[in-house]
Amino acid sequence: MVLLSGVLISTQIERFGAMRHFYVEILRLPVRSDRERFVNFDLGGGRLTLSTHSDVSGVNSDPARVMVNLGVDDIDVIHSRLTEAGVRFVREPEREAWGGRVATLVDPDGNYVQLLQFDRE
Repeated sequence: MVLLSGVLISTQIERFGAMRHFYVEILRLPVRSDRERFVNFDLGGGRLTLSTHSDVSGVNSDPARVMVNLGVDDIDVIHSRLTEAGVRFVREPEREAWGGRVATLVDPDGNYVQLLQFDRE
């Protein structure tokens, strides 16, 4: 059996501050570890990590290639809060054929992040 233990988002050193601010202060993800050029979030059974990498520069030129999906309880409340904070959405909250709702936002490096709300039972 294989389990996803985490996802790493790399950025350039000069962009790390903006990325850290976005994920910590704007998205308000639960910080597990916070060090210079590295912040790690505890998201249930897995981890999301922001770090710097010398091979990364500028913003993502292909933002739909890999998307981080974050499960939320109330997509409308989160969407409203993030919109008021100036977060840009490329897809407003809408229902999917599988029954849940999805919205897609853009982080400071141009990466797409999807909010997923599964149907309540």
